[in-house]
Amino acid sequence: MKIIYITESMVLFGGIEKILTEKANYLSDTMGFDVTIISCTQPHNQPNAFPLSSTVKQINLNFPYYKPYQYGYPKRLWMKIKADKELQRILTEIVCKLNPDILIGFVFFKADIVSKIECRASTIIECHEARCYSLTDIEHNRSFFSNIFMTIYKRKRYFRAIEKNADVVVTLTNGDKPLWRKAKQVEVIPNFSKIEISQLCNINNKRIISVGRLSPEKGYDRLLEIWKIVSVQHPDWQLDIYGDGKMRESINSAIINQGIKNIYLHHSTSQISQEYAKSSICVMTSYFEGFGLALLEALKHGIPCIAFNCPYGPESIIKDNQCGYLIENGDIKKYAEKLSYLISDANKRDSFSRVAVEQAKNFSVDYVMSQWIQLFKNLKE
Repeated sequence: MKIIYITESMVLFGGIEKILTEKANYLSDTMGFDVTIISCTQPHNQPNAFPLSSTVKQINLNFPYYKPYQYGYPKRLWMKIKADKELQRILTEIVCKLNPDILIGFVFFKADIVSKIECRASTIIECHEARCYSLTDIEHNRSFFSNIFMTIYKRKRYFRAIEKNADVVVTLTNGDKPLWRKAKQVEVIPNFSKIEISQLCNINNKRIISVGRLSPEKGYDRLLEIWKIVSVQHPDWQLDIYGDGKMRESINSAIINQGIKNIYLHHSTSQISQEYAKSSICVMTSYFEGFGLALLEALKHGIPCIAFNCPYGPESIIKDNQCGYLIENGDIKKYAEKLSYLISDANKRDSFSRVAVEQAKNFSVDYVMSQWIQLFKNLKE
């Protein structure tokens, strides 16, 4: 079977890049499928964040998709329309030449264009963030005109194109599925994690870990608020954040300016399993999540997790009050209380840790990928 994934880029150390790499490697190495990844904006010689199998082919287009953003409106709008048409032309030419059985638009990067590519392949749009938050201006950087345009574009064109043209929309959670009721077919297939466990966590270590892209939707502003409260109550504990992204400087400045103690900001690392093993609690404070891969990685290490019950990932991973806590989205005070309680109760951490390891088994690679393979077969019958 021949499969093409179309994505924006493979260069960042994020959950999206990691899961695509692992899926492509599995389909190619384990199943013997012919897999190609088209990375639209990635420069030709720029390396990936995670290693692809030598059997997986990759095409980097180095397409200047963000060039129109250097212009103001209305020229920006005209330049974006031209860029979309050119990208669709290029992608259609490559896809038709490769002639795949399955074409997958990965995440929401130009998923409307991917769904409209005319070829013999069955088209799947794979959603990795809650639909209600996709294309959202969480940083409030857009102008009034831009926000109006994006609202109309998102509702009337972008999502409608996906619903009308894609053969299947795949969501990561049951919470996101009803939002795609107008699509031809909707399936729920969660993520998995192939992270190699160096060792299980030590629940007696006074160390909390947070892992994720340093971007606005991850809610690090909320995490700093919480840690300001908890660090005063437990000055012998520390919080370590691992990740990269455009918010690194602002997060670091906030830590210094607010005088927050015992918090350390690290770059992403390929040895993240060793860092999980040194920790006894994992925290996530995202405003929204497609899934929450870091939570699953933490559970595999036996780490109790705390997260806001945001749309829609954490509730699919954490069993509340069994392997961690789900906090009402935005309740900073309650989050701090639960984190402080878990810090204070080693027996509770030990109990949660045992359940965490078992809960993680529900997201095994073979189980999840068997669902994808069955979907592919069903589409080609």
